[in-house]
Amino acid sequence: MTIDISQLTLEQKASLLSGRDFWSTKEIAEAGVASVVLTDGPHGIRRQAGDADHLGIHDSLPSTCFPPAVAIGSSWDRDLARTVGGAVGEEGVAFGVSVVLGPGVNIKRSPLCGRNFEYYSEDPHLSGVLGAAHVTGLQAAGPGASVKHFAVNNQETERMRVSADVDERTLREVYLPAFERVVIDAAPSTVMCSYNKINGVYASRDPWLLTDVLRGDWGFGGAVVSDWGAVSDRVDSVRAGMDLEMPGGDGSTDAQIVAAVREGRLDEALVDASVRRVLELTMLPHEATGQLDVEGHHAVARRAAAESIVLLKNDGVLPLPTGSRIAVVGAFATQPRYQGGGSSHINPTRVDVALDEIRALAHAQGSTVIAEPGFSLDADEDPAWGAAAVSAAGAADVAVVFAGLSDREESEGFDRTTLTLPDAQVELIRAVAATGTPTVVVLSNGGVVSLEGWHDEVAGIVEAWLLGQAGGGAIADVLFGVVNPSGHLAETIPLRLEDNPSWLSFPGEQGHVRYSEGIFVGYRYYSTAGVAVRYPFGHGLSYTTFGTDGMEAVVTGDDTVTVTATVSNRGEVAGKHVVQVYVATTAGPVRRPLRELRAFEKVALEPGESRQVELRMDRRAFAYWDIEQGGWVVAAGEYTVQVCADASTVLAEQTVTLVGDSLVRELTMESTVGDWFGHPVVGPALMAGLASAMTPEQALQAEQNPDGLKMVESMPMQQFLVFTNGAIPVEVLEQLLELSKTPAPVV
Repeated sequence: MTIDISQLTLEQKASLLSGRDFWSTKEIAEAGVASVVLTDGPHGIRRQAGDADHLGIHDSLPSTCFPPAVAIGSSWDRDLARTVGGAVGEEGVAFGVSVVLGPGVNIKRSPLCGRNFEYYSEDPHLSGVLGAAHVTGLQAAGPGASVKHFAVNNQETERMRVSADVDERTLREVYLPAFERVVIDAAPSTVMCSYNKINGVYASRDPWLLTDVLRGDWGFGGAVVSDWGAVSDRVDSVRAGMDLEMPGGDGSTDAQIVAAVREGRLDEALVDASVRRVLELTMLPHEATGQLDVEGHHAVARRAAAESIVLLKNDGVLPLPTGSRIAVVGAFATQPRYQGGGSSHINPTRVDVALDEIRALAHAQGSTVIAEPGFSLDADEDPAWGAAAVSAAGAADVAVVFAGLSDREESEGFDRTTLTLPDAQVELIRAVAATGTPTVVVLSNGGVVSLEGWHDEVAGIVEAWLLGQAGGGAIADVLFGVVNPSGHLAETIPLRLEDNPSWLSFPGEQGHVRYSEGIFVGYRYYSTAGVAVRYPFGHGLSYTTFGTDGMEAVVTGDDTVTVTATVSNRGEVAGKHVVQVYVATTAGPVRRPLRELRAFEKVALEPGESRQVELRMDRRAFAYWDIEQGGWVVAAGEYTVQVCADASTVLAEQTVTLVGDSLVRELTMESTVGDWFGHPVVGPALMAGLASAMTPEQALQAEQNPDGLKMVESMPMQQFLVFTNGAIPVEVLEQLLELSKTPAPVV
């Protein structure tokens, strides 16, 4: 049903631009406008039937807790992301939810961000592809998605007021592309603007962000929803393009809109535009079906969790051998941490406990299990627990230590201050390993933790992240080889916190956080600066081995390339391999990272199977954001296309030459001498004119001092004329200025 907004009063229209209560919009029954529900849901539906909150304090109705984005990011599997999104969408329909708040595609600038568990990666391409797949799956099921938090929301410290001070090139190349891809490829119903300021302007009232970029550059046609409580000025936010203020209030902000229109301070056409976008949300499904596929979605959650586990280290201890004596120690084995704290906290339909799942599989293969807690997740520690765990490990064939972080160490609302595990856990790991029993450490954490101080003492490390309600079963599947691990790191594990490029400026001071590392975020910095890491972005082991042969990069246009390679499973078990394609170049006038991820594909292969993979890269794979041109530019020159095992390991590479963009920068008197002489049209004419005007003595001096121009090439031409007493006549320069507007010939 189409609503004729001309039949609505100004007061009615303004009322539609804020919530009725914590989770729903206002209805206007006489005009046929229905109320719709928006609720948290990056990895499951948090539908609250009673008291409402945005911090996960009050209970919600049981729903499936799927693996959070930290896990799905490590799957590198767009099909899996789409499947999980679809299942979340189906549960949204079951609960009568019209808009699901998620996914989160913010970049992991620092490993200390307390909300990193809700985000996919430190890389914008990986985050964008997985986020778009999730939205596609979710919206195909019926509800709309709300991609968040737009934008540059990369910390919890002072998140409601901090100004993220970022240059435009860094914004365009690192912090905006994931949102851009989701908007363009998946057309989410809504975008959620973040709490923070960007370069001094609140995101909720930033016309450059919400209108110029989001709607102008990317063509977004949906509604912009505020993060809950993020609006600082309701009238300014309408001008900026922020449509729906959540949650509901006392109606005072609606009155502010009405007053601003009547006083001529706000164009009513802007109100109408926002109303139309909000009314589109009422066309989404909003009647609860109650049809929840509990068992089917738990199976989806278990498969997704297993696909997301990263095998970091394996000295032949995994998969666990049949008929073995297994000691399982660590509180997380019986008290699973499977999701993060805060607004996305799900009330699960059930929870798999790792110890129970391990015992079930061990029994099936004739192994025995003995378990000891080793340490407590509560404040009180019993020294006897550690001694009992070490004793059990010493009597076993293999020990599995479950370690990680609790909600006290990481959650929405605060950032971490360290990467280290709690001391009691580190001591337990070292003591168990010291028994001589091969030791495997299984980690449960929402952000990377340091492996230093115990890494070399253990035989295996399984990065299990936060895996959702079926994580316990997924961990058992991987430990016993029921599932071959295929996850790869979506963020770097550094040797030291101080090695991270954001360390000196995170989380900021006096209301500002400077993104001083620029585009060199995560692996872009580590690889470029040659900083050693414990495990690089893209790392992940398998129970089989893969080979990559016949890599070829073919130029298909001025700025496009197609890469093909044959991937083979050379082992004895089926597995999945991630083909990672990076681009390296020094072309253009800007500093580029050593390499950047530009394409990837996850491939399932049976033992002995080979398959040719084709990946197409468009111009954005080779472009940089040119601040002078105000757009994306592909510089003419050489680009090395690399198929890599991870961000540090090149398997095969080929250099191609791209025609790129033919750019002629118009000169001004503020342009440098170097710009003038380097201009493709003006430069030769200027050089020829100077040569013809030189006396023989001057020509000889120029010949004997070929580097003389370097001394003044950074000087603006205007100053150069003063410095040289008008060496070049003004009328000549004026002619050359006009000549600089002439397009250069394409070579």
